[in-house]
Amino acid sequence: MNKPNSSNLGIEPISKLLFKQALPASIGILVMSLNILIDTIFVGQWIGSIAIAAINVVLPVSFFIAALGMAIGIGGSSIISRSLGSDNFQKARYTFANQITLTILITVSFVFLGLYFIESIIPLFGGKGGIYEPSKIYYTIVLYGVPFLALSMMGNSVIRAEGKPKFAMYALMIPSIGNIVLDIVFIKYLNMGMAGAAWATTGSYILCFIFIFWFFSSDKSELKIKIHHLYLKKLIVKEITSLGSITLARQATVSITYLLMNNILYNYGGEVSVTAYAIVGRMMMFSLFPVYGITQGFLPIAGYNFGAKNFERVKEVISLAIKYASFFATLVFLILMIFPEEITKVFTSDTDVIRETPAAMRWVFLATPIIAIQLIGAAYFQGIGKAKIGLILALLRQGILFVPLILILPLFYGEIGAWMSFPISDLLATIITGVVLTREVKKRLV
Repeated sequence: MNKPNSSNLGIEPISKLLFKQALPASIGILVMSLNILIDTIFVGQWIGSIAIAAINVVLPVSFFIAALGMAIGIGGSSIISRSLGSDNFQKARYTFANQITLTILITVSFVFLGLYFIESIIPLFGGKGGIYEPSKIYYTIVLYGVPFLALSMMGNSVIRAEGKPKFAMYALMIPSIGNIVLDIVFIKYLNMGMAGAAWATTGSYILCFIFIFWFFSSDKSELKIKIHHLYLKKLIVKEITSLGSITLARQATVSITYLLMNNILYNYGGEVSVTAYAIVGRMMMFSLFPVYGITQGFLPIAGYNFGAKNFERVKEVISLAIKYASFFATLVFLILMIFPEEITKVFTSDTDVIRETPAAMRWVFLATPIIAIQLIGAAYFQGIGKAKIGLILALLRQGILFVPLILILPLFYGEIGAWMSFPISDLLATIITGVVLTREVKKRLV
């Protein structure tokens, strides 16, 4: 019998393995981010700058529901990586099947709640004034497709845990390309406006789900499950939710961040400031794709080798991941510091938005060169199954530290105070994570 592909995670040289895992993840995230970026450009140029703000209002709601699938996926994938590392294939199969059941039950329930409370949710997340109507149109349609996105995000994490990064990359590329094509058809040629943008997004989610379903139905996957595997097992569900809570809490915090920022910026600068934040937010998703790709590629390597007790390999992958991610983060920082106005003009021709966005962009990305330490550090604890410390570290940047800053600084510095909150929280979170990670490596990985 041939060795399963997942065993390569414990054999190949770390530098080669990290490159093999991170490159497809980076490309996949790049294409997915380009999708969001181009979608925003199309909406801004073909519908208007208010439409950009409207999508920014809806994103935290739809992303939170999708993040439920991502959380279940990453939480379960940590179990799967360690199970494969210790040759426990039965637990790996049960974990994957339980992930499917949990994702369907939870996300569908949240969609019903999201639609029922639509009139309250949209204003709560900043959909006020002229932003309200386009937000409602986009929100209603996109929410129907979110369960497909959640299942896709869950499945994508499992594909990567199996050591199949290329297929994980394809899973991100297919909906991204599909969304761009559907945008052109629905918005430009059929002139469907916000409804067209929403249907293009929903259609892309369904395309992604079809590909994920094909992968696990084919002989590409090691995780062949049967009906009895789908019945929830208490211990597995507890472990999935414990580890997945890190990702879910992080995304929930991002949603809270959007809620606070949209409302605070609307109060200080109106629709222009909300639009500026939408553009900066797209750049946060897009520009850091290599850093997030390295973090994703790092997870299964760390988890597998920790499960196999290859601690020297774990230390090596931590060091290399931080070095590579820091290099790319610094490169991104330089580009955004030098060309913020040119970047803004790609999205809109609105002079007010062009005037305000560059300064905001510089503030938000000010601490970018050092964030790799924070991201890799938090991912390490998640990958080895230490959920509590991983959760705390994951929440530092955009939750524990950021939320108090966003509530306090604008009281003294106005709108600038809101933008200042980003680099200050990044700096403090990185220092704390660096100290905790260093102690863990010296104490445990010996």
